[in-house]
Amino acid sequence: MIKAPIHNNMSPLGWIDRELVELEKRGLRRRLAVRGGPQTHRVVIEGRELINFGSNDYLGLAADERLARAARLAAEREGWGSGASPLVSGRSESHAELERQLAQFEGTEAALVFPSGFAANTGIVAALVQDGDAVFSDAKNHASLIDGCRLSRAERFVYPHRDCRSLERLLDRSAGFRRRLIVSDTLFSMDGDFAPLAQLADLAVRYDAMFMLDEAHATGVVGPHGRGVSELLETEPSERTRTTYLGDSERPAPRPLPPASSHFIRVGTLSKALGSGGGFVCGSQSLIDWLANRARTYVFSTAQPPAVSAAALAAIEIVRQEPERRQHLLARAAELRSKLNQQGWNTGNSQSQIIPVFLGEPARVLATASALREAGYYVPAIRPPTVPAGESLLRVSLCYHHTAEEVEAFIDQMARLR
Repeated sequence: MIKAPIHNNMSPLGWIDRELVELEKRGLRRRLAVRGGPQTHRVVIEGRELINFGSNDYLGLAADERLARAARLAAEREGWGSGASPLVSGRSESHAELERQLAQFEGTEAALVFPSGFAANTGIVAALVQDGDAVFSDAKNHASLIDGCRLSRAERFVYPHRDCRSLERLLDRSAGFRRRLIVSDTLFSMDGDFAPLAQLADLAVRYDAMFMLDEAHATGVVGPHGRGVSELLETEPSERTRTTYLGDSERPAPRPLPPASSHFIRVGTLSKALGSGGGFVCGSQSLIDWLANRARTYVFSTAQPPAVSAAALAAIEIVRQEPERRQHLLARAAELRSKLNQQGWNTGNSQSQIIPVFLGEPARVLATASALREAGYYVPAIRPPTVPAGESLLRVSLCYHHTAEEVEAFIDQMARLR
């Protein structure tokens, strides 16, 4: 017997309105804003010009004419839309050249470009581990890595932020799994601190685990050549001494490490410091061949427009030719961080152009962000679920084009709010 549907005069989607009201009460509801004009250190948001401390355009390339010119020429040459998956007919000459240049820039055999950094992380993790495998993830990894771990269906182990001793205990108890993968941001997007890559690399080698590094916020900014935290901390191919992290101190062992490239998968993005769009992965040729066949976010996504790849190529050349951009940026960030600390603001363990100001509760963060906006500054209020409960913060991100006068004026405004 077929039962008649129950009509309660409520829409099946009515729950959404109730949940939005609840988000509003808790200070967690987001609203879409509209930016007018280009993404620069000064932006027009909802009709008002603000000094922008809220973008990831770290090197000031998003509105650089050289990128725009490269994109225009590529669009004239190759059209705008790519029209298909890269495995069908969507991979253009600009895509192929970008992958060659990325591999050269990163010092690896090959590279693969994804339509976004999120797509790269979710697709790569799920292509490397699955049922019967184990994945180990830092508690403050980006959502794309977290979702990749979930989608992989591998057994998930989350270790406390930057805690290598806890990670080693988990690895020590995971001998029964077929494959093991350690995944970590290198520069954490909210806290602005670095992962302990040298220790993580040692653990990956000792426990025969794959090691996936997400350099999204460090590519172009950190390291002598802008390759990221891995370059800065010298975890690129080298001969280092094996150490253990279970005890109270590091204990050297005699066996040298094999080349790090045999264990590492390096991921980056083209949409932050490089001012373009898309994500990428670099590594051995066999790794890239495997991902091109098995990373679903690559196989089943239309390739990004060729012009986007051409703009990224122009950005890579600027990173090579203009190291003063990252040097200037990091020096000014260190100065800003120091002065905020002197005022009594809590900036955590930030070591980079990302400077969190921890305020604790969503209401306080929203009020402070609103006061800054009234004073002419755009600084995002970051709340759960982006950060854990009790760790709401202002995310101050510095860019190359911020002037000394703008930074000093911002410091003065923060002092008044303090």
